[in-house]
Order: sequence, then structure tokens, then C-alpha cells
Amino acid sequence: MAENIAGFILAAGLGTRLKPWTDHHPKALAVVNGKSLLQRNVEYLQKFGITDVVVNVHHFADQIIEAIETHKGWGSHISISDETDMVLETGGGLLKARDLLADDENFVLMNCDILTNLDLNLLINQHRKNHALATLAVAKRETSRYLLFNPNHELVGWKNIKTEEIKLPAKEKLGNASPIPLAFSGIHVISSSIFDKINFTGKFSMIDLYLNLCAENKIIGYDHSNDLVLDVGKPEAILRAEELFM
Repeated sequence: MAENIAGFILAAGLGTRLKPWTDHHPKALAVVNGKSLLQRNVEYLQKFGITDVVVNVHHFADQIIEAIETHKGWGSHISISDETDMVLETGGGLLKARDLLADDENFVLMNCDILTNLDLNLLINQHRKNHALATLAVAKRETSRYLLFNPNHELVGWKNIKTEEIKLPAKEKLGNASPIPLAFSGIHVISSSIFDKINFTGKFSMIDLYLNLCAENKIIGYDHSNDLVLDVGKPEAILRAEELFM
């Protein structure tokens, strides 16, 4: 069981890839086999003893809040981080929710459109064992943008395959080794000490934050290539999800 750890589900996005559903509904309430993505991820966190959950809202925020209230949080205690004035991206959303998360030593952050069978206990244990600032679930799969790691699984940079742009802010951690590219799965375990290290404001992404911090801090990749993980961001992915997640 995960002790003294909260969950944060990112549900504020516009979900443009999931149109036409998101013309009238939030992405978080897209349904897979009778359950919304939000419900599925609340119940996923419950499997690992995580029942204190923050959900951020922006797009059709009222629908998400109504669903949570109607279903009594599906058995979890859910707090709302309200971004209705402006969607703040992943990093900005985290910073806005600081007061809701700061009492927890660590917390799990995940995108609402990710479905997975990853054993969170293994990810959390790896995070604690390494005394990491953040531990990111990553996998060997094809994507257009990769996180780059050294042989010790420490984050050193980022690469865009399409544009060939590469950033190596922690190049000294590589030594003579070649960077190892892995795809990020949208699930992280983060120490609440990160809040005192954030020097961004407004809108910013978690990836930009990690690249800003990785030279001076331990940000680790946890390879879960053998697990099932599905980005349910597009309509065709809903059909795939219904085959994989009952």
C-alpha cells in the first residue's frame, strides 16, 4: 500500500484530438465500457491505496464537478483545482494545485486520458529508493518526442525526432555514454519538495520544468515497457481501449 501519498489527475485539457466529443463534453468524461476515463483513473489509484485525489478542471469544468459530486468521488476524496479562467498546461496546473498537495511527501501525477496496468507500487518504491525529485514512467515505444536518459536512468535531455531538435541540459551526467531515448507514459511520482524549486509562472509544461531541473536534481526514468499503456486521446483509441480495459 502507498502511504502518505496523494494523486493528481490532469483533466483540464481541451481534448482537441477527441473531437467531436469534446465540442460538448470534457475529455475526462469520455466513456470506455460504461466508465469515464476519470472514473477509471480514480479507481486505478484506489487499487494502490491512493484515495486523496486532486483533479484540475477547465474545459466543461461544471460537467466534471457534477460527475464527481453525483458519484461521491467514486469512493475517493476528490479536491478540485479550478483553472476555468485559463488552462495552465501540465506544469502550471501542478503549481496552481500546490496548496492541495503540499502536505503529502510524494504524489502521483497522471493524465486523465492514460489507461494502464502499470503496478504503481513498483514505481513508487523505485522513487523512494532513489530519493528522486521525480520518477517518470517511460517505455521503449515509437513516438515523435523522447526523453533522454543516462545509463543510471537519470534524465539528461529531450529530443524531437521530427524536427531533430535536441536539448541536453544535463549533458555532464552522460559522461562518454550515448543518451538512451524512452517515451514518456504520462505518469509520474513527484516529491512535494519540487514546489520550492519551480521558477516558472503561468503556463508551462512538466517536461520543460524537468529539463530545467534535471542538471541539479535527480529525475529518474522507470522503464515499464512490458506493461500495457494506452493514450486514449483520439476517437479510434476509445475503441482500442474497450478491447483492453473491461
